[in-house]
Amino acid sequence: MSASHDEDRLLDHEYDGIQEYDNPMPRWWLYIFWGSIVWAALFWFNVPGIGVGEGRIADYDASVAAAAAQFPPTPHAAPAAGALLAMSTDPAALAAGKTVYATYCVACHAADGGGIIGPNLTDNFWIHGGAPEQIYTTVHDGVLAKGMPAWGQSLTPDEVTAVVAYVISLQGTSPASPKAPEGTAVEDAPPTGS
Repeated sequence: MSASHDEDRLLDHEYDGIQEYDNPMPRWWLYIFWGSIVWAALFWFNVPGIGVGEGRIADYDASVAAAAAQFPPTPHAAPAAGALLAMSTDPAALAAGKTVYATYCVACHAADGGGIIGPNLTDNFWIHGGAPEQIYTTVHDGVLAKGMPAWGQSLTPDEVTAVVAYVISLQGTSPASPKAPEGTAVEDAPPTGS
């Protein structure tokens, strides 16, 4: 390389006696760089024929359909009211329900069920129904508009049933500082607790 060619690449920028030299990137690096931009554009527009299949969205839809066929959703059915009422007096079921309640429900309903941001669970007033199967549906499906999560999506069916039995057992108890009644009074509410 000639000395004049090297001097053409010297830039006017100088710092501490060192003059900057314009050293361009290798061409193979530039080809990879521009090729990745073209690939990203084609991938973004989901151009069929690139890679395997009809495109990434069609592949994703096919995968979701295959998973749904392999693992069909199981519809939930609320246990019978009699079974829930029987569980509300069973010490083993109540212990399991109390554990679930202490883990997930205390933040909104208080440890004694008196209510904090969630309603009081010890009185005879219910926003979404006080029958055992209605309580089960509220816990399982949630009420997102009111901030109640759908616990059936994150708890096992046994945990949901146990916590519902525990909530039923809270009926008629006396919390330390109960929240004011909300909803409608239910005449045939579950039997009162101790």
